[in-house]
Amino acid sequence: MVNSSASIGGEISDHVGRKKLMIGGAALYILCFLGFLFTKSALVASVCGFVSGVATSGFWDASGYPAVQEAYPAAPGSALIGIKFFVSVSGMIYPFMVVHNANSGNWKLNVIIPLVMSVVCLVLAIIAPFAYDDQKKASEGKKDKSDNAVQAAMLVKPNKFIVFLVMFYAFLCMAIMYGAQQYTKAFGLSVCGLSEIQAAGMTSIYTIGSICAVLFWAFMMAKLKWNLLKVVLIDSICTAVALTGVLFIHQVAIIYIAIAMLGFFAAGGALQTGLAVVQLFNPGPKGRNTGIYYTFMGAASYLIPVVAAQLTKSSGEASAVYSLMIMLLVFAILAILSSLYLVAQHKKIFGKSAL
Repeated sequence: MVNSSASIGGEISDHVGRKKLMIGGAALYILCFLGFLFTKSALVASVCGFVSGVATSGFWDASGYPAVQEAYPAAPGSALIGIKFFVSVSGMIYPFMVVHNANSGNWKLNVIIPLVMSVVCLVLAIIAPFAYDDQKKASEGKKDKSDNAVQAAMLVKPNKFIVFLVMFYAFLCMAIMYGAQQYTKAFGLSVCGLSEIQAAGMTSIYTIGSICAVLFWAFMMAKLKWNLLKVVLIDSICTAVALTGVLFIHQVAIIYIAIAMLGFFAAGGALQTGLAVVQLFNPGPKGRNTGIYYTFMGAASYLIPVVAAQLTKSSGEASAVYSLMIMLLVFAILAILSSLYLVAQHKKIFGKSAL
């Protein structure tokens, strides 16, 4: 339900502008963290948690992702991957802060810090310029110049199946990324026979791989002008190779290398690059495209834990995580086939190869 708010938020973002939704998201977060800080009611805390999800998907995702593409139209893929980099860095640092504050008895700092950062985000959203909003004021009803340029370069218009396929990539990529994040440790313990420490190391290696990938792909796309589809195809192929290694070669060194590859190619900005591919084949309102794309992502993040729970219930943990990894490999193969099809269509639509 929260993820569906991204689709609605995308439509609203295209109509009212990015700035208003960024401000609204920050304001909602401030209210949520104030609620967490002062309430002792589980109901109020649950409502605050739900609202924070809406603030992320319905406000910030629906306005922030289009905004960075519009701020850097020459290399939108690199701009989107930049978001992934900062999310990954904060995802590494903040958990350590949470543990430290909780152990030292200062648990309130775990709420006060994001509260202060939400206030900072509110101030930045108020004072920062937004290209879409400025263009909207200057020329009501006119399309984004970058969208016009993409459409002018098209020899033929992409059909609906192509548009669906680039959106469906979000489902495949999110399913692989979510499954790898949540279940690789369990796979290492129950299937590969790793120790607790060795299995925990898989998660750290996965995260490090994703951060390294963000810097690498941002350089390759911005400086070397790699086509977005080339990056998506490489990501898909290497993800399938990594999953094959994890599934069939149960040696610690090989598993660690495969997990590093999985973090690098599946979680290192693949989703953000896919969003830029959506805009390439379906130029138009970026808020709407982002909203639909994130709805497909939401469907994957809902489906994977449901499938995992059902498999565990029917066949036990070891069999369940092995079956789940097989399913992720199938998704990776589908991503390869989809990417190859899109590469072929790119040549027909734009008259030049994406490779």
